[in-house]
Amino acid sequence: MKGVVIKSTGSWYIVMTNDNKLYNCRLKGQFRIHGIRTTNPVAVGDRVEFIKEGEEGNGMIKAIEPRFNYIVRRSINLSKSAHIIAANIDRLYIVASIMLPRTSTGFIDRLLVTAEAYHIPAALIFNKIDIYTKEANERCDQLMELYSSLGYPSYAVSALEGTNVEALRLVLRDKVNLFSGHSGVGKSALINTLDPNLAIKTGEISSYHNKGMHTTTFAEMHPLSFGGFMIDTPGIKEFGLVHFESQEISERFPEFRALLPDCKYKNCTHVHEPSCAVKQALDLGFVNPERYHNYLGLLNDESLDAVDYV
Repeated sequence: MKGVVIKSTGSWYIVMTNDNKLYNCRLKGQFRIHGIRTTNPVAVGDRVEFIKEGEEGNGMIKAIEPRFNYIVRRSINLSKSAHIIAANIDRLYIVASIMLPRTSTGFIDRLLVTAEAYHIPAALIFNKIDIYTKEANERCDQLMELYSSLGYPSYAVSALEGTNVEALRLVLRDKVNLFSGHSGVGKSALINTLDPNLAIKTGEISSYHNKGMHTTTFAEMHPLSFGGFMIDTPGIKEFGLVHFESQEISERFPEFRALLPDCKYKNCTHVHEPSCAVKQALDLGFVNPERYHNYLGLLNDESLDAVDYV
């Protein structure tokens, strides 16, 4: 039998077949991904082959079909290991907030760099616009203009009031969508607004205006009533990169990538080399200083989001 993993609790996996039947499955033997050490061999979004066993509704996963993409982060407990967040994703949506809590661009850029590395289209959703101050609205407009110009579609919404939610439904329809972001930015509330049939657990009402609680424990894939799937992930405070060489990082910034052929040196780090096209563009105002600052942090493996997160 074949199906897709819609939830993983570490040792058991809920698999949904094409006819929407659910099976509680375990793994057969040891699964490893060639070339990468991971804490979870099977992830939400994986397409698997399994056999029914024992009582009705149980099964054993015997094979994982090839992934067309996946996204990983550094394991929280094992710094040299990777944790697969999800697989076979059509688009990653970074759910952010300008305030209460504030999402730093350091955190956003780490996620975008990872999405670029694993060939996953990405977009941004700025939630909670109903509580933004004038300054927060100006900051939101600034960031939306910046990231949209780099090829990342950006949306400003209110999960509480339903503002601009219909536009999101149109782009989510019939796709496998991954939502990721800090705890408290309203991911689960937004998903419930997008599809009230899901009734995903959210934090206390007061958490809408504050940091909130970790209401999602494991990544889980939800079928959308209007077509497609939504993968909701646990709120994360930091996003650690894995398996990146220094040269790779600049290639994951679209605005840098376009300038690489014009640098004097092929292995230019865009830090101290003469005749660097990226630094020249920065001086001329064609490269955003905040993005460049975040690039330097990534190059030095600094935890920008931990510094900026409030």
